Amino acid sequence: MLTKSLTVKNPSGLHLRPAGVLSQTAMKFKCDVIIECGEKKIIAKSVLNVMAAGIKCGTDITLICDGVDEAEAMETISAAIESGLGEL
Repeated sequence: MLTKSLTVKNPSGLHLRPAGVLSQTAMKFKCDVIIECGEKKIIAKSVLNVMAAGIKCGTDITLICDGVDEAEAMETISAAIESGLGEL
């Protein structure tokens, strides 16, 4: 299991478009991808779960990847989040 702390940079937070990009990226991997935001644990492969979490700009999150391809998933997904999920 790998974990990494990140800060959401999207000006509007993780609304539909960036949540969709995040979920589609996460679905490319076999491992479990979870986002921890405060007390919430969000399954990143579900657009609805990511949107429902209401993650705003500047929020600190923890990305957790656990499974066979966790290293590649962590690298790809964290890079996507850090680059603004196509919005920056």
